[in-house]
Amino acid sequence: MPPMRCLGIDYGERRWGLAYGDELAVALPLPAATEKDVAARWAALAKVVTQRRITDLVVGYPLNMDGTAGFKAQEVDLFCARLKELYGLPIHLIDERLTSYEAESDIPPAKRRALRGRGVVDSRAAAILLQDFLSARFPLV
Repeated sequence: MPPMRCLGIDYGERRWGLAYGDELAVALPLPAATEKDVAARWAALAKVVTQRRITDLVVGYPLNMDGTAGFKAQEVDLFCARLKELYGLPIHLIDERLTSYEAESDIPPAKRRALRGRGVVDSRAAAILLQDFLSARFPLV
């Protein structure tokens, strides 16, 4: 069986948080795709997919607190359709409720805004959702 190389993506309108993980079952945040131009963001994503030889995409799915899919989930559905069209890779949707909250929970409040703008919080959120996927896929025995 070929090795699994996963790219976790926390989709947002302005930034895409990114994280990498494989069979070692450890998710590591990567620099976020923060380009202002959407085409440049897609190009940055393509570079990561190619350089890291990604085999699976793990995308955060923004469910409402009651578990229903709302407007943001529709945006992610369109994003995933484009991912499928571009790469043809398996896409795994992971419930991302509270990942951003968890991602910034240990960041001092005074630094949150600056780190959020650079995509640090988004990539931490991507790592959290990717870690959830990897832990389920490769449980410790």
